[in-house]
Amino acid sequence: MKIDRLMGIAIYLLNHGKTSAQRLAEEFEVSARTIMRDMDTLDQAGIPIQSSYGADGGYQIVDTYVMEKQLANNRDYAFIVTALKGFASAYTNKNLEKTLYKMNSLTDGQIPPISLDFSAAHENREVNNQIQLLEGAITQKKIVRFQYTNNENEVKPMQVEPASVIYKWFNWYLVGYYEKYQDYCMFKLVRMEHLEITEKRNRIEHCAENIFIRERSSQKVIEIKLRGKARVKSKCKEYLNGHIIKEFENGDFEFCFSVPEKETYWYGVLLSLGSEIRVIGPQSVIDRILATCNDLFKEYGESQ
Repeated sequence: MKIDRLMGIAIYLLNHGKTSAQRLAEEFEVSARTIMRDMDTLDQAGIPIQSSYGADGGYQIVDTYVMEKQLANNRDYAFIVTALKGFASAYTNKNLEKTLYKMNSLTDGQIPPISLDFSAAHENREVNNQIQLLEGAITQKKIVRFQYTNNENEVKPMQVEPASVIYKWFNWYLVGYYEKYQDYCMFKLVRMEHLEITEKRNRIEHCAENIFIRERSSQKVIEIKLRGKARVKSKCKEYLNGHIIKEFENGDFEFCFSVPEKETYWYGVLLSLGSEIRVIGPQSVIDRILATCNDLFKEYGESQ
């Protein structure tokens, strides 16, 4: 509907600032001419639109404007409540519970068709205590220190500026600014011990957008291709979160998925599938599997 598009455009401009007509047309799936007409409609409705021309031209809402009318409807609140319930299933926080209670009062009581359950992320009590401590450190903008066991099983003392706590790849991580590298690093909470907040304050202000870009780029992600037998197709799709790139007449298939190189979850899945799958590449993963199988053969062969 046009009214929904107009409201969406206004919110988009408030969040993104000056935007070209072409970009808005792509975002809202209409023509650039329709966007131009929408701008006139918004301006006539009392939303002050500024336009500029040239290579850096576009539309924007004047900086002093504040949208006072209620823009969210019951469907919007239902989505917000669903997201908050998912968050609450993963992490216990009184402020979060209060927010959820407030948002629940704004809905019409209808149950959304989709729900989120991250209770698996809530099972480790020690990790939840760490999250609460890190939340306080981030709020207070204070440096934390801890002992960390890396992927090479080396235990090292760490001192970082905590910037964010995220849940991804089936684990909780701290994203912290590590002065030694002058960059953001990710630390898995289950590998952290003796976590404490120091009295030292952060030396820099952490921008959420930059943190995301840096931590994403710092992760080495590899693409793995394998050939599997028909009977493990559903398991590959369920546990490896990839896609089938080729299927054969007998039901066998080729599968592709991307994972963080040093995470062990996906590697354990590959080993559990045994001879039902064969990794095609990269060679580093094939060599790793061969080395593991060799070690296992020696270990169990010697015990016979």
